[in-house]
Amino acid sequence: MKFYGKVGFLDTIETDPENHPGVFEETWVERAYYGDHLSTYSSRWKNTSHLNDDISVTTRISILADPYASNNFMKIRYVEWNGSLWEVSSVEVQFPRLVLSVGDLYNK
Repeated sequence: MKFYGKVGFLDTIETDPENHPGVFEETWVERAYYGDHLSTYSSRWKNTSHLNDDISVTTRISILADPYASNNFMKIRYVEWNGSLWEVSSVEVQFPRLVLSVGDLYNK
């Protein structure tokens, strides 16, 4: 099955190194990628202390990486899939592709 969606990267940058050294700010970068949905997903409800239980899936998505993704794969936090943001639990580098393992819903 084909995939097209956004991938979210989280970077931390030093805001003003001259006047305020050591002060960092989180910066989000979202980029769209094409790829393939590699495996079927299974969903399960997780019992939590929240009012509503959380849902979790197990699926893998392979994206065709551009230079930005190849150089920043360790900063990937989420992928947009089926209309929701999902937490990326691991990234497997298979140049020129990155295989993203997806787990829980992501709350930005």
